[in-house]
Amino acid sequence: QVQLVESGGGSVQAGDSLRLSCAASGRMLAMSWFRQAPGKEREFVALVAWNGATTYYAESVEGRFTISQDNTKNTVYLQMNNLKPEDTAVYYCAGGTHYSLKQNEYTAWGQGTQVTVSA
Repeated sequence: QVQLVESGGGSVQAGDSLRLSCAASGRMLAMSWFRQAPGKEREFVALVAWNGATTYYAESVEGRFTISQDNTKNTVYLQMNNLKPEDTAVYYCAGGTHYSLKQNEYTAWGQGTQVTVSA
């Protein structure tokens, strides 16, 4: 079972940037970020293939967030720019054996890291 550990969350103001990291104990074909805001369901944010050749973003973050991976460190990153209050959520890293936007198709999950954006 691959273990995932997120870091990099925090409290920032609108327009600021944050970079989240997800350290994995092993490789998985697809790595994604999901988020869950208070009172809402967990939603897909971004996906990257382990070789970096494929990325996909939710429309709400397209152009502001960038997902990337470093194979030498078994780490996936989520660079978040121009943050908005509606980006406030717990962000989760997830690993799976195929590319999917559906959380139930991911078998490995991190513990989550809080991102809070104030207006």
